[in-house]
Amino acid sequence: MFNPSKKKTDVSAEVLVNTIWVSSFLAMIFTLPPLGLFLGIYFMTGELVIGAVIGFGVHFVTLAFSGRISKAITKIMS
Repeated sequence: MFNPSKKKTDVSAEVLVNTIWVSSFLAMIFTLPPLGLFLGIYFMTGELVIGAVIGFGVHFVTLAFSGRISKAITKIMS
C-alpha cells in the first residue's frame, strides 16, 4: 500500500547543494546561448523570424544533449 506520509529525510546538504548548482548551470547553458543568438541576430539584421528560428534550433539541440551535459557537469562538481 502507498503511504504518502512517509518522507525521505536522509538527503545530505552536500547532495542538495550539488543538485542546485548543476540545475543552475544547466538552466544557463540551455537559455543564454539561444537567447544571445536570437537577440544578436535580431538587433544586427532586424529579422525577428530568422533570429527566433536559429535561437529555438540551438535551444532544442542543447536539450537533445541534456543528459550528457548533465553528467559532465555533475562529474565536474563532484
